[in-house]
Amino acid sequence: MLVGVCDFPSDYPFPPAAYGGIERWLWAVAVGARAAGADVHLLGPGWIPDLDREWTRKPVRLEGVTAGSLAEQDLRRTAYDLLVVGHEYPSHPGWVRTWERMDCDVATFQHSPSFNHSADAFDGRRSRLYCYSPEMLERYEDHQPIAELAVHLGIGEQEPQATTGDDLVWLGRIDSDKAPHLAARAAELLGRRIRIVGPIFDEDYVRAHKHLLGADHVELTGQLGGPAKIAALQAGSVFVYTYARHYVEAGAAVFGEALRAGTPVAALSWREGTCADAATCDQTGVVAVADPAEDDEKAAHRLAEAIVQAEELEHSTVQEIGQQRFHPIRHFEALTSAQC
Repeated sequence: MLVGVCDFPSDYPFPPAAYGGIERWLWAVAVGARAAGADVHLLGPGWIPDLDREWTRKPVRLEGVTAGSLAEQDLRRTAYDLLVVGHEYPSHPGWVRTWERMDCDVATFQHSPSFNHSADAFDGRRSRLYCYSPEMLERYEDHQPIAELAVHLGIGEQEPQATTGDDLVWLGRIDSDKAPHLAARAAELLGRRIRIVGPIFDEDYVRAHKHLLGADHVELTGQLGGPAKIAALQAGSVFVYTYARHYVEAGAAVFGEALRAGTPVAALSWREGTCADAATCDQTGVVAVADPAEDDEKAAHRLAEAIVQAEELEHSTVQEIGQQRFHPIRHFEALTSAQC
């Protein structure tokens, strides 16, 4: 099988060292495809040049190819079996025009809870959309979505054997959508320290919750990548997950990252059928479902209870299950199982 993994124009390098959603997913698919025995081409100019020694790179983006050009002819002659792309492209007219001339499948994962696809973007067979949770499957039911847990990878993030950490850890972008102040309050209720790892996206949010995010029991580490990121995850006795009431999580990378590292999850959710439910089981995490009408204080208490329960889970079992469910080869094989 010949697979083309298309880069995604963004501010993050490919493969990303720390933050990034679509970018980390595309790299995981490339790694999984090659490990599964497929030939893999990295399409687009965004991939870092250092990959040239081990990967075939072609700096072409389909949306920029002119009809009838030598670039189009080369893409057709290459005879790809599958293209893997960011979710926007199957609704991009220029990209679709070139793809339709290539006679291959396309697969993508829905990384946004609000992107509007064109009505004919997906047929569930030749063009396939994958979604993480029951919530996301329902939101995109008009596009025949397929249930699948996304896998995300960065460079140098191989997980060593799981260990039982001491403090709590939270990972993600720091803004109102992700609501890490709830994790900080839950830690305070338990008299525990918590490391909050990630880039600050909203300074106003941090200032508004300075009494929690700036408290003595909270360490804001900033963005971490590679071995430092994995070490931070494994140093936690529990990975704490939060998000805001209004927010819909399309496919959080953090669940796979935490579980592969062997760190059990304590998640706060506001409804059933979310990514937290899809990613965890009774051996890997505890999901506390709060009523959106409840205030932050009651929600933090629910989360604190979930943390206490999650600390009883066995880290080695968490890692074993996490590395099975969020394995790049398994994920790639899932993306190809619906091929016609």
